[in-house]
Formats: sequence, structure tokens, C-alpha cells
Amino acid sequence: MEFNEIWEKMLRGEEYDATHSGLRDLLQQTRMKIWKFNNLRPDETNEMNEILRDLLGSIGERFIINQPFRCDYGCNIFLGEDCFINFNCTILDEAEVTIGNNAFLGPNVSIYTACHPLEVDRRNRFIEWAESVTIGDNVWIGGDVTILPGVSIGDNVVIGAGSVVTKSFPSNVVLAGNPAKIIKEIN
Repeated sequence: MEFNEIWEKMLRGEEYDATHSGLRDLLQQTRMKIWKFNNLRPDETNEMNEILRDLLGSIGERFIINQPFRCDYGCNIFLGEDCFINFNCTILDEAEVTIGNNAFLGPNVSIYTACHPLEVDRRNRFIEWAESVTIGDNVWIGGDVTILPGVSIGDNVVIGAGSVVTKSFPSNVVLAGNPAKIIKEIN
């Protein structure tokens, strides 16, 4: 199968072969960019921002992404204006990850889009599919939060540290727990 076909299958959320040589090549290219980003001196912000603008699908004019940062492809990540991403963020962007304006991500936040079969024989053949993640405007995600594939978070949401977000939530709420649940509404 041609690379463009496998890439389109991945972005549509269809099952695909995660070992395709074109995907492996693109992952390697991304890892090299991430390595360069993560190994720059903290005062080399212009160089860091240049790498991020080249790597990510889109990014606002004003942003901060602290080192280290990790992602799979980068081009499927879309960040709004005034985003702050703290240390050690991991985004597995086999599907689109959209993060709105004024989003704050604490340290060690993980966002996953890749899905794997429960059946061992299919999983061992590296069959995968992906489900996009959407995070609204004015969202504060506490440290060590994990957001699973297919989740959509509304605007003005706070997610407590250490939470595991397994399903979608509306705007104007505080979430916490494993699995995360609404613990408070915000007016």
C-alpha cells in the first residue's frame, strides 16, 4: 500500500499497519526534530520556536512549550493562541489533536490518539487505528493527567492532577479522578 493511502486511513480512524515503512520514516524524521528541540539550551528560544513551527500542524503566535516535549508526527497537532505546555508532555498524534486558546498543560501530561486491538494476534501484527482528541479554550490540565483517544473537552474546564480522562466532557466543569468525573460545575 502506498504511503498516502496508509496515512489517509490513519487520519480517517480506520485500521492500518503501523509498521508501514513510510510511517516509520516519518516517525524517524519527527524524532530528529524533537531531539534537536529537546537538546537546545533553554535560552535558544528562537531556535526552539522555529523547530516547533516547522513540526506542528499549526500553532498560535504566542506559546510556550517547555523541554522535554515528545510527539509521534507533530503535523497532526494544532495549538491555539497563548498555550502553555509544561515539562515532559507526550502527545501521540496518529489522529488530530486540537488544543484551543489559553490552554495550560501541567507537567507530565499525556495525550493519546493511538488505539490497539484487544485480540493478541491482531495487536502482534501492529494493527492500529486512531481517534482524535479535542481540547477547548481556557482549559487547565493538571500535572500527570492522561487523556485517552476520542476524548473531547469543552471550554473553561479544569482537570485535576493525576486524572485519567476516558470520555468526553462539556464546558464549565472541574474533572478529577481515575476515571475522571465531574466534581464541580463552574459558573
